[in-house]
Amino acid sequence: MRKLIESTFVTLDGVIGSPEKWGSPYWDKEHAAYGESLFAASDALLLGRVTYEAFAQVWPKMEEAGDEDAGRMNALPKYVASTTLKEATWNATIIEGDVAQGITKLKEQPGQNILKYGTGELDRLLLEHKLVDEYHLWMFPVLAGSGQRIFDGIDTTHLGLVKSTTFASGIIVLVYEPK
Repeated sequence: MRKLIESTFVTLDGVIGSPEKWGSPYWDKEHAAYGESLFAASDALLLGRVTYEAFAQVWPKMEEAGDEDAGRMNALPKYVASTTLKEATWNATIIEGDVAQGITKLKEQPGQNILKYGTGELDRLLLEHKLVDEYHLWMFPVLAGSGQRIFDGIDTTHLGLVKSTTFASGIIVLVYEPK
């Protein structure tokens, strides 16, 4: 069975919104290598509508600009959980009907990991149905002060720490599994 891996950037005060504003001073070779290892171990992406729409606007342009990873990102199959999106482009399929059942079927297919970027509405469903196998929470040494917070409104959920990786920049990636 394939693993569903959640990869999310978060500040010390729990903010996940607008990482382009607070995260870029910490993006370096270590950061890139860790992200690439997650990406290389995956052969599909799971995205919520908001993340999908943002990525679909940016990644094709990055390939045109010569970004080395953009070609693979654009080629990977993408599965989008949305109740409002009517059609998808960018090599994406909308998960229709029972989203939890659709994701369960994806995980049962042969292949590598399914990588999920972005945290939002979809995470409530994923937590409720215990569909995420690993959470890679990238803790950045910055306080944002305000913004969308990770797992806002989620019921108490216990996770087990299985690994941590510290970068010279101060980022610590905490890897958790559901208990």
